[in-house]
Amino acid sequence: MTECAPRIDPRLLAAIADLDRTDQPIAETNRRVGEVAAGLGLPRPSYEQVRAVVHAARNGRRVYGWTDALLDLSFQTASPEAVFERLVQGRPAPRR
Repeated sequence: MTECAPRIDPRLLAAIADLDRTDQPIAETNRRVGEVAAGLGLPRPSYEQVRAVVHAARNGRRVYGWTDALLDLSFQTASPEAVFERLVQGRPAPRR
């Protein structure tokens, strides 16, 4: 049985953003993210999860990532607890 995760690890969210190409189908991005997940020893995200993240990214809605977290912590615009929650839940990034 294939393992899949209920939430996507923040490292895989970053990988989805890096690997997605608008001239390629989302299925190809999903295959590549699966390889990254295997290399990191993480559960592979489901196709539906990858598709939702890719569509959000292609529509201009980035997912809250490490850069956002570092900015929030550096400028103290969010508490460490709030930053952690945003990273874990994969919320959309705020407009800056």
